[in-house]
Amino acid sequence: FQALRGSSNLNAMYGMYHASKTAVEGQDVRMTTPTSSGPSRRALLAGAAAALTLPLARGAEAASDAAPARTTRLISSFRTRDWREHFATLRDDAILCDLNDRVLHYWGEDGSYTTYPTSVPLNDELTRRGRTEIVLKRPAPDWRPTPNMIERNPDLPRYVEAGPANPLGVRALNLGWQYYLIHGTNDIRKIGRQSSSGCVGLYNEHIVEVFERARIGTQVVLI
Repeated sequence: FQALRGSSNLNAMYGMYHASKTAVEGQDVRMTTPTSSGPSRRALLAGAAAALTLPLARGAEAASDAAPARTTRLISSFRTRDWREHFATLRDDAILCDLNDRVLHYWGEDGSYTTYPTSVPLNDELTRRGRTEIVLKRPAPDWRPTPNMIERNPDLPRYVEAGPANPLGVRALNLGWQYYLIHGTNDIRKIGRQSSSGCVGLYNEHIVEVFERARIGTQVVLI
């Protein structure tokens, strides 16, 4: 249940399942002054080479300074959490949807732990927080807009069958609250953004993983 909103700027953010960093180190290029009254041919050649290298070194230094800042923002949204803060047990697995960090945390009964980037509701009015569970698994979901969505946008289609154009993507997990789902997407630009009408959206490859692991009764908490 996602509104058609978003751009590609943050898709890079919540398109990566794992953040990566490239470090670039620049070297300080120094020119020496010969002791003779005039520069030698060798000194002139060395000076010219250094002059050509200096802009590249400065560019590398700038890249090195910029890269950690970008990486820090990505990593901060994928902070790890302790399941004990929200669940009494991991029986039947546990899902925590952090709407502020835009991350889904999945803990398996077998001790596994995985995080996934998500889309989140457009605003607080569309957001619901609390404790629920998975009540239905839909392997090829069709889509119908909710009454609230039609009220906000009367031009929405009234039905979209399962397939590439479906806003729910390739899988959907119905929660215990009417109209609220964890599902895939047909528009990857929405991941990492406030772009849905209340649901939590995942990349299609990620919802397939969650769908295969989750079961009816898997506990879900939205914070």
